[in-house]
Amino acid sequence: MGSITSTLFISLDGVIEAPETWHFDYFDEEMGEVVGTLMGETDATLLGRQTYDEFAGYWPDADPADPLTAQMNDARKYVVSNTLTEATWQNSSVISGDITAELTALKQDIRLGTTGSATLVRWMLEAGLIDELHLLVHPVVVGGGKKLFADGAKVPLDLVSSTTFKTGVLHLVYAPATR
Repeated sequence: MGSITSTLFISLDGVIEAPETWHFDYFDEEMGEVVGTLMGETDATLLGRQTYDEFAGYWPDADPADPLTAQMNDARKYVVSNTLTEATWQNSSVISGDITAELTALKQDIRLGTTGSATLVRWMLEAGLIDELHLLVHPVVVGGGKKLFADGAKVPLDLVSSTTFKTGVLHLVYAPATR
């Protein structure tokens, strides 16, 4: 059986936007190991339209000496969008129409992992599609930017595990509430 796992870098004030401006001061081997493990435990990457556009605009021409370049380009990718008609980045497919049904069917067979894609993650949480939510909470207040949680439905979660990295980053893992 498959699953959907979501991993997000997030600041103390809930910002997920532009992590390249605040995240890298906290990225070390410890976090790299967790991120690498999470990526290695998936069969395909699930992306929202905006994240797909950003990644598809960067990774195909990224430094081939960087091992992450091949991993990102070679991975199977699904982009959720009702406006995108064709996904041109290698190994990419578009999921549209009845997205809930499509994702439910996909997660019966494969392990999907999201990277970024906050709008998609919020929607999937509300739809009950996410099996694990990994938040890498950085000890920084960004002060502005797109936040992970905006107005929306109440979504009860259970804390599955928490780990504090040497940098002060918290790795919090949540699953749908069982109570």
